[in-house]
Amino acid sequence: MWEGQIREIVFSIMVKIYVDADACPVKNEIERIATRHNLETYLVCDGGIRPPLNPLIQLVVVNQGADAADDWIADHIGRADICVTNDIPLAGRCLKEGAFAIKPNGNTYTNDNIGMALATREIMEGIRATGEMTGGPPPFSKADRSKFLDRMEMIVQKARKS
Repeated sequence: MWEGQIREIVFSIMVKIYVDADACPVKNEIERIATRHNLETYLVCDGGIRPPLNPLIQLVVVNQGADAADDWIADHIGRADICVTNDIPLAGRCLKEGAFAIKPNGNTYTNDNIGMALATREIMEGIRATGEMTGGPPPFSKADRSKFLDRMEMIVQKARKS
C-alpha cells in the first residue's frame, strides 16, 4: 500500500513542466495542474511576466534573443517532462529528449507528427518570404482552453508512467 503512494510522490516530483511563457494563454491552467499534481514548473520568458506566488512555479527570465527561452528549455528538459509551446522547432527538440510537447490549444506534438509540422512550417515561411499574406492562427477560444486542460491531464498521467 505505502509503496504505491511513495512511488507516486517520487514520480510526481521527477516530472517537470516547462512553459514557453511569453505569449502563453494558459499559464493559469498550468498552475492549477501543477498544484493538483505537485509538479515543479518553469515559466520561461524574456521578461514582462509577474512572478507567481506558488512555490511550485518558478519564473525564469532569459536574455532577450531570438531563441533564448527555447534554448533554456531545451537545455533543461528531460525524459517524461512536459513542454507547453506553440514553437514547432522547440517541440521537436523536446521530443528528441523524450519529453512530451503540447500546444496551448491542446494539440500535441508527437514523434509521428513533428516531421510534418516542421515541413509545413518551412513551406509557410517560404510563402511569407515572397510577400504573400498567409494569415495567422485562429483566435484562442474557450474550447481550446478546455481541450488543453483535458489533454494536459492525460499527458501528466502518461509522464508519470514513463
